[in-house]
Amino acid sequence: MANITKKVSWSSRTDESGAAGEGTPLLNGSEQPRLSRQQSGGGSIFQIGRLSTVDLEEEITSDEDSLRGRPKEIPHNEKLLSLKYESLDYDNIENQLFLEEERRMSHMGFRCLEISRWVVCGLIGFLTGLIACFIDIVVEQLAGIKYQVVKENIERFTEFGGLSISLILWAVLNSTFVMVGAIIVAFFEPIAAGSGIPQIKCYLNGVKIPRVVRLKTLVVKVCGVICSVVGGLAVGKEGPMIHSGAVVAAGVSQGRSTSLKRDFKIFEYFRRDTEKRDFVSAGAAAGVSAAFGAPVGGVLFSLEEGASFWNQMLTWRIFFASMISTFTLNFFLSIYHKNPGDLSNPGLINFGRFESESMAYNLYEIPLFIAMGALGGLLGALFNFLNYWLTIFRIRYIHRPCLQVMEAMLVAAVTATVSFTMIYFSNDCQPLGPEHTEEYPLQLFCADGEYNSMATAFFNTPERSVRSLFHNPAGTYNPLTLGLFTLTYFFLACWTYGLAVSAGVFIPSLLIGAAWGRLCGILLASITANGSIWADPGKYALIGAGAQLGGIVRMTLSLTVILVEATGNVTYGLPIMLVLMTAKIVGDYFEEGLYDIHIKLQSVPFLHWEAPATSHWLTAREVMSSPVTCLNRIEKVGTIVDILSNTSTNHNGFPVVVQITGSDEPAKLCGLILRSQLIVLLKHKVFVELARSRLTQRKLQLKDFRDAYPRFPPIQSIHVSQDERECMMDLTEFMNATPYTVPQDTSLPRVFKLFRALGLRHLVVVDDENRVIGLVTRKDLARYHLGKHGLEELQLAQT
Repeated sequence: MANITKKVSWSSRTDESGAAGEGTPLLNGSEQPRLSRQQSGGGSIFQIGRLSTVDLEEEITSDEDSLRGRPKEIPHNEKLLSLKYESLDYDNIENQLFLEEERRMSHMGFRCLEISRWVVCGLIGFLTGLIACFIDIVVEQLAGIKYQVVKENIERFTEFGGLSISLILWAVLNSTFVMVGAIIVAFFEPIAAGSGIPQIKCYLNGVKIPRVVRLKTLVVKVCGVICSVVGGLAVGKEGPMIHSGAVVAAGVSQGRSTSLKRDFKIFEYFRRDTEKRDFVSAGAAAGVSAAFGAPVGGVLFSLEEGASFWNQMLTWRIFFASMISTFTLNFFLSIYHKNPGDLSNPGLINFGRFESESMAYNLYEIPLFIAMGALGGLLGALFNFLNYWLTIFRIRYIHRPCLQVMEAMLVAAVTATVSFTMIYFSNDCQPLGPEHTEEYPLQLFCADGEYNSMATAFFNTPERSVRSLFHNPAGTYNPLTLGLFTLTYFFLACWTYGLAVSAGVFIPSLLIGAAWGRLCGILLASITANGSIWADPGKYALIGAGAQLGGIVRMTLSLTVILVEATGNVTYGLPIMLVLMTAKIVGDYFEEGLYDIHIKLQSVPFLHWEAPATSHWLTAREVMSSPVTCLNRIEKVGTIVDILSNTSTNHNGFPVVVQITGSDEPAKLCGLILRSQLIVLLKHKVFVELARSRLTQRKLQLKDFRDAYPRFPPIQSIHVSQDERECMMDLTEFMNATPYTVPQDTSLPRVFKLFRALGLRHLVVVDDENRVIGLVTRKDLARYHLGKHGLEELQLAQT
């Protein structure tokens, strides 16, 4: 047996209850952690509170000893990887229990399981659609009351003077709604902040984010996004739908609620990471579909952000969930609008149908579209750069919940003040025709029969403002109005994203892009001959919206289909694709995507699709963690308890080795067993001595492991007496007898592709004699996926 402690621990055990690192949500700051240091075997482990990070370059100095006990912020650096995140056990554990269950199951049993998967996906789509419908109706009602009250107040004080009262009323109403939304997020469930898309990207990538798919998270997310949108922030309600759909999927697929402590005794077969992650993919797709009315775009979103190890039936089930979500939202909204059966509201945002004649484009316009894509990439990179440093500032100085609530209220008040100021000083008056589409037109200082055009953009929900920029006829906005709106809303949206509120960035990005895109259309029409014929402002507003959104989030394939489906016009599929590709290429040259930035700031071991291009000379020997903590096939209970209780390692996977009796040869690999499995075995006291005595318990089944999933009890809660510590445990029946292994000379790209494509959590590195020499985990690969910097650090370490 090789029971040796690792020099550097890259895997950790974090209870999903969020006890570790709960104060550091993905998109918000962190609490003041406690710094301590521990050395083991020449390596260094830094533990900041319950977050462990590994510095690959800097050495320990005596200055750090003086910092012990002093509040210190988490050093967000690309060289650091947080140990509060663990991987999903996506790969099935093919042990004897698994194989016996498969053999006992009849063909009809497998058919019933497949039918159950379709039923679960249908329920996911239905419930996600209902949640989207609830959000849309509540936002429309509350926002309508707010804007109507403010509108009447402005009209009254415009005539008699004292518009400052209207400004105060607007700011107070906004701050009140935002305060409620920020309080429930900052104090009750910080993981519900933001859109939730970075967290879901990590989950689909194979990283388990604490508390990300809890029922409490869903409730706070839904209530929080309603308050954020009604509070007038530069946010949208579409992004959080993706997170909401994922939470619904995680809950429905398990057939129970651990938060409510209710077990409905259904779907018990799906209580494992393999099934749960697939259903979360369906939930995310259903959320996209409900948000934009884009079922195909939802499928592509899950495919683009997820893994490559999908099968055809899973893709169809995801598409089915997306279609059910769209239909459910459409059906109930038609009833709400008193037009039962009129299925014309497929998503939360309805861009409206573009007329084919106005959307026609010429070949010579394609370079203009590409140029707009480049501009969107530049503006997106600027947006991400500013938001990056703003997030750093929040992490360091605005990490307490009370400060986060105060900041959100300040942003709400400033947003209302800026909006009111822009409307007040604007002299862009437009005639109010009999068929006007403005929801809350403000006359202000305009003549009778006219309305303030600036108010159409500011004094409205962002979704309606986007639609007005797309479809209002030429001449509705003058260039100065669009330019000022773009400038102010850009910085407001940048300041807003990352607050302790539930909110998305999709709609603000579309609104910014639609504004400057429409401005480009107006300028082209004015400076070119016959420009008023081909340079339709709405057409260029759509291109600008796609360019700005692509420049910020850097999505290509799925975003193209989403925009095509949302507009209902496939004519612009090619221009939108070219614009998004250009925006991504230009933006990536200067700065990463917004979601990638926030993922990196929290040191999540996120794996991209490919290993670094210049890493073929690296082998598994350089990547792996070693030495490895191994277990004998028949191991002493006390040894297992001691290994699991060792808080300095917290390993999740243990290679199982066997020593040939009477031989002096080193032990050889015969399997792999997980920490969660060992805990269940200890809990049920599956000991060899008990099996031979009259106290023989019933044979352990996979159901016992599924019942403990996902919150496996900590090792400290399992009592093992001194006599039981001397017992032996046979791991043969429970270990995975065929774990994936690679020779020590395997190149890093080959290791990476195998690990990423199969959704592995542990990859055992063996020598020519099948002896364990190392273990590759997600964080080992993430460490070397830093590109040039990671390779430079490796060379420095070797020299």
